[in-house]
Amino acid sequence: MKLGRHLPTGWKSQRLKFVATYNDEALPESTDDLREIDYVEISGVSLESGIEKVDRLTFYQAPSRARRVVRSGDILISTVRTYLKAIATVKEASEELIASTGFCVIRPRSGVDSGFLGWVAKSEPFVSEIVSRSVGVSYPAINAGELVDIEVPLPSLARQHRIAQFLDERTAQIDALIQKKQALLERLAEKRQALITQAVTKGLDPTVPLKPSGIDWLGDIPAHWDVQRLRFCVLKIEQGWSPQCENRPAEGGEWGVLKVGCVNGDQYDESENKALPPELDPIERYEVANGDILVSRANTKELLGSAALVTETQGKIIFSDKLYRIHLANGVCPEYLIGVLRSPISRLQYERDATGTSGSMQNIGQDTIKDLIHPMPPLNEQMAIGSQIASWRAALDRVQSSVSLSVEQLQEYRAALVTAAVTGQIEDLR
Repeated sequence: MKLGRHLPTGWKSQRLKFVATYNDEALPESTDDLREIDYVEISGVSLESGIEKVDRLTFYQAPSRARRVVRSGDILISTVRTYLKAIATVKEASEELIASTGFCVIRPRSGVDSGFLGWVAKSEPFVSEIVSRSVGVSYPAINAGELVDIEVPLPSLARQHRIAQFLDERTAQIDALIQKKQALLERLAEKRQALITQAVTKGLDPTVPLKPSGIDWLGDIPAHWDVQRLRFCVLKIEQGWSPQCENRPAEGGEWGVLKVGCVNGDQYDESENKALPPELDPIERYEVANGDILVSRANTKELLGSAALVTETQGKIIFSDKLYRIHLANGVCPEYLIGVLRSPISRLQYERDATGTSGSMQNIGQDTIKDLIHPMPPLNEQMAIGSQIASWRAALDRVQSSVSLSVEQLQEYRAALVTAAVTGQIEDLR
């Protein structure tokens, strides 16, 4: 859908450059190094929330791209990494608001309502046009001159005011409902974690006698349980193989290599793989099988040590060198151990022993896995706990799926509402 087509009678279609100026002001190189600015980066702006983060910096501290002067009523549209859809209407700008040169700063001309034009810029057809005109694969970008050549709808100024007010009010209502549902998802995730942690540290019977574990952060455990290191539950830990793969998942009959994201969720996700190039021979001993336990050895701080049990595989899937495969000794229930590995007691130990200076990627060695301290119940209780965790997970998954679907539908409705309003498809704006 093109924004400037099929408009109501009396509406105009004009190129953005005829209804607004762009990149009007910039800080000169001669700016005093000690001058303080409010800096907005692309990562601090989102399509739904607008400006989410502003950094107070001196000009000397700011990156060289901190140049675009922003005034009240301006509209920020990202011209680099356009897939991020960083677009914001600036209703009230501070005296020192400066945006990255990765933005095109749009300033509506006389007779154009800033709020209306901001909603046009956030509408799905306009955003899609920006993305389609962007060039580059890993760092797609659009030239500002190309951006302002996009056609936009333009009703009367009075109609622009009404549309902007209507969308401000309606989207605020939708956003508030989305926030409530997202808060519910967070509470469900917390409940899931609390249930699993209670089960793997205290068991399922709240009446059993407890004893001190001897470890402050673990606390009391059932009196008939032991505390031990994971090395006594493990026969072998393997690290996988990471050849250069194609940027697509493996299809039926092809070999694939798992990405670390395969263990990020509550369950094993085999779709997180990349196809092995046909000219490379697979190392078949790294093929995953049902019953394998996979643990991420390299990941972000929050996901480091994520673990999953392989319960179903399409075959010909290899685990990467960012994953460990754990072979358990007899007398250990894998479902119970997965609960332990994903619990806060393990997370505490991962974070304590992790290496790596990068904020986005941390590492844990095999010794960290082997030295994990955890409670150890008898096998029959391990199996009961594993079964109960699976039951809780299934029930919570159903609720979370329902709430997540509702959030997606609200987001789709919000996007459709914006497009309909700015293209004149909604007549009654009361």
